[in-house]
Amino acid sequence: VIVQRSLSAKNLSHAKGGSVLGGYLKIFPMFFIVMPGMISRALYPDEVGCVDPDICQRVCGAAVGCSNIAYPKLVIELLPDGLRGLMIAVMMAALMSSLTSIFNSSSTLFVIDIWQRIRRKASEQELMIVGRVFILILVVISILWIPIIQSANSGKLFDYIQSITSYLAPPITALFILAIFCKRINEPGAFWGLMVGLAVGLVRMILEFIYSTPSCGEEDRRPAVLKDLHYLYFALILCVLTAIVIVLISLCTPPIPEEKLVCLTWWTRHRKAPTIDLKNYKSRAAQINPADGESALVESTDSAKPPCWKMLYLWFCGLSTGPTPTLSQEERAALERRLTSIEEKPLWKIVCNVNAILLLTVNVFLWAYFG
Repeated sequence: VIVQRSLSAKNLSHAKGGSVLGGYLKIFPMFFIVMPGMISRALYPDEVGCVDPDICQRVCGAAVGCSNIAYPKLVIELLPDGLRGLMIAVMMAALMSSLTSIFNSSSTLFVIDIWQRIRRKASEQELMIVGRVFILILVVISILWIPIIQSANSGKLFDYIQSITSYLAPPITALFILAIFCKRINEPGAFWGLMVGLAVGLVRMILEFIYSTPSCGEEDRRPAVLKDLHYLYFALILCVLTAIVIVLISLCTPPIPEEKLVCLTWWTRHRKAPTIDLKNYKSRAAQINPADGESALVESTDSAKPPCWKMLYLWFCGLSTGPTPTLSQEERAALERRLTSIEEKPLWKIVCNVNAILLLTVNVFLWAYFG
């Protein structure tokens, strides 16, 4: 979700500023989660802090614990009617916002990386419909997954979220860092590194579901990889393992040609791509497909209004009902130069860089102090 938002930013300063702001906002959940949990545990020790599985089952319907009801119970029990409804509306809005971001990003990945490989000539209308159908499938899977979430990680939703992230995110982190700072990394190394990291992370995640966390007072009979290795330490090991696989396979396979790395790595970010002779490019394109050589350079002149049922269908699918303008080769080249420029205004460059360093400093201090 974050990477897609950064890639769609107006310019590099906007991308950096948005990422830094997101980093600042991610500091607050530590206080938003820990403080209400401590307050609720002190006010409702027999409900939020229940230990007996029978009592927990009666209170919240989960035998492994009732820590997930800590914050909702504070809202329902302590706030007056007006504020209670407002807070519940805020919680639902935040949940819906997070889910829509995840679903949209997932559908984009499916449509672009999978569906377009199956249907290479799929129209935009087809891609839009497939993306929305895929979101419906994700919603169904999410609903069916709820019982697994309730029984995992002793019923602690926050621990479940962090553990799943620790099993799936480290390979992506290792790949991004290596791909940005190492020109020798290539596609086979990236692919097999992700596959190995995903396989190892899924093995750990499946073991977590098979061997549930024992209740208080019970002997822990889980394998050592679960009992003695915390998921945060496992995330570090998985990240290093993925990086090793990526580097080894990349070194054993041909490198990416230097001319194809323009603007793709830290060391080649200021290199300029070779210029294209637009006139010759236009003539070559017309020779390849003479029927479309000129018509693709002008706006659509089809002004016939579609029937009402089709306009309703297009509106429901979020598609344009009017003619779609087509840019000329010169206009497209100018637009691409503007969108791919990494030039920044000096003031905002300094502001973003200083805040990035400050953010890293604050996070390192918080991890060291509270860890």
